[in-house]
Amino acid sequence: MIPDIHAKAETLIEALPYFQRYAGRTFVVKYGGNAMGDERAAREFAEDVVLLKAVGINPVVVHGGGPQIGAMLSKLGVESRFVDGLRVTDKATAEIAEMVLSGAINKAIVGSIAKAGGKAVGLSGKDAGLVTARKLSRTVKHEGSAIEEVLDLGFVGEPSAVDVTVLETTAAAGMIPVVAPIGAGEDGHTYNINADTMAGALAAAIGAARLLLLTDVSGVLDADGELLTDLTPAAIAKLRREGTITGGMIPKLETCVRAVEAGCEAAVVLDGRVPHAMLLEFFTASGAGTLIRAE
Repeated sequence: MIPDIHAKAETLIEALPYFQRYAGRTFVVKYGGNAMGDERAAREFAEDVVLLKAVGINPVVVHGGGPQIGAMLSKLGVESRFVDGLRVTDKATAEIAEMVLSGAINKAIVGSIAKAGGKAVGLSGKDAGLVTARKLSRTVKHEGSAIEEVLDLGFVGEPSAVDVTVLETTAAAGMIPVVAPIGAGEDGHTYNINADTMAGALAAAIGAARLLLLTDVSGVLDADGELLTDLTPAAIAKLRREGTITGGMIPKLETCVRAVEAGCEAAVVLDGRVPHAMLLEFFTASGAGTLIRAE
């Protein structure tokens, strides 16, 4: 037992400089819909967030909920259609998405954090003018043609303005904000926003020390499948040209690049399935994922 106790003490000593470096800073953490389906992972995530707050860091949680929205739409007999990974959202679908995201999912995360000993408050981008959204559209080029078609995604939006007052007020009161990716447009409509995009916008606006995107892979891999631990926007662009970065990792890294170029100190992509991955990334010298910094 004594060697185990000593190992724990050494771990705390290794973490000490990171506690000191990040005290009073904000970490924005995007928590994905798939990870929320695992009871153990959800409990460990809540414990990690509470520990961050306990050592003086201000975590802001932004959660997704795609699988849960899909399940509810299926239950109600509403068919889903996607364009570039974004759900085409009519008015009825937008209402269901808000109900699932701001209701069941948001309050479940708040409850998990409370069970772990923390104090959390559930918000969406509509609360206190946190996020103003604008309608998002996509263009597609028909095969063998130079003609581009603008696709109407319905009530899918992206942040056009962010007011972080409510996040700062919540953090100062000792609470952890848990944000659903829903925003109100200047046109009065409610928009569903991609959770990665929402997290990136908040991280940039608040000048976060870290933006953390929890995924189901270890991070960004090179052509040989090895983890790349440090990247810059220029390196990411090169990897895209070479075809090393493909698929769903492209929009995640675009979010990271926009965030670090707009005021976030650094972004991290890492595997949220690994127990306490956040703590390994933040408080150890080796880290646990891919770190992206501005040039």
